[in-house]
Amino acid sequence: MEGQAEELKKRFLAWQCLLRQRAMRVGGGKPTSGMRPKLSIADGGNYSDPVTVLLLHLDAAPDAAQFRHMALKTHDPADRYSAAVKYLSAAYYQSPQGFSDEMTALFSASGLLAQALRARRSCILEFSQFGSRYKMECAIRELEKGSVPYEATYWHNKLFNSRLPAEIAILGFTPQWSDAVFDETPSER
Repeated sequence: MEGQAEELKKRFLAWQCLLRQRAMRVGGGKPTSGMRPKLSIADGGNYSDPVTVLLLHLDAAPDAAQFRHMALKTHDPADRYSAAVKYLSAAYYQSPQGFSDEMTALFSASGLLAQALRARRSCILEFSQFGSRYKMECAIRELEKGSVPYEATYWHNKLFNSRLPAEIAILGFTPQWSDAVFDETPSER
């Protein structure tokens, strides 16, 4: 089972990198459905609105520094957005093996969803796009302010959204690969 779980993880990360690279190069940086999973607090429960999750490199420190630099370089949100798309369109998503499988997302700290996720500490994420669907239970942790994953997530979000909530919570979602499910359906193109 360990080998199957590892293979599923590799396949998922490769799929995510492909979707994200395509979104940057063809979609102008707009998150696609495969980057915005449906989220449920309990298996079989109701899903929230889609949540945009990020992929971070295993060593995200250089990315955090670059994202921060780009965000502080200009006060013009359009310039920041354009610089982010250009940077992420290049080679950023070229090597799926260089990414952590812990996905991150930024929430309003006072929002009901963030509060529920912090209390529950697990959820179901369901990703679907182009006929591929991944459903996985994830362990949730709140990222420590100032940590590398926190900073990379914060500055990445700042590049694309100049109106972040004043009080934020950044959560990490780590899939339980041994229980994850993948299936393919006829293409939705």
